[in-house]
Amino acid sequence: MSTDLEVVADPAAVAQRGAEVIADRARSAVDDRGAFMLAVSGGHTPVAMFAALGELDLPWDAISIYQVDERIAPAGDDERNLTHLMASLPTPARERVIPMPVEAADVTAAAAEYAAALPALDLVHLGIGDDGHTASLVPGDPVLEVADRAVAVTGEYRGRRRMTLTYPPIDSAAEVLWIVAGADKRDPVAKLLAHDPSVPAGRVAAERMLVLADRAAAG
Repeated sequence: MSTDLEVVADPAAVAQRGAEVIADRARSAVDDRGAFMLAVSGGHTPVAMFAALGELDLPWDAISIYQVDERIAPAGDDERNLTHLMASLPTPARERVIPMPVEAADVTAAAAEYAAALPALDLVHLGIGDDGHTASLVPGDPVLEVADRAVAVTGEYRGRRRMTLTYPPIDSAAEVLWIVAGADKRDPVAKLLAHDPSVPAGRVAAERMLVLADRAAAG
């Protein structure tokens, strides 16, 4: 397992560099195999990263965008990752998004359907919370131990249940790209880099990982 750390100046630089990495990996995958399978998380810094993708030349018709996680909330809700993703992605990219079906009457069955259609992922974009959570793999939730499903539904966390990728599809991705900014992430980032299993992020075990952090988060 290889984990690299790249430190840049500030959140804006993290967002720009993250967009450049995604674009580079996408072009290479499309050149090699004709397709690029991307899974994205939510958060404030990624919104700027998604917008920055609009300034780059990408073969969107060969890219599929899956969600890493989503809050179980109505369509258009401000807490939904999808709401901000669709508002920030460039227009041709929005048609390539395959949303998590969190509006379904039976979210457990819907999670299984999403998992059944989930391909092997070329790149998984993750963030990290101040408590060390990543995706919606949160401290103390039983989903942390799920090994037989690619997508699962959590208990309530900060006011919402969530649908999330579990560790197996994240760990089997060709690469994981971590986007991190802010001094409140300094301790979780240190634990991530140490592969400390006391926090959910530290349990991610993809073969290739790149941590993009600003100076405040890197310490």
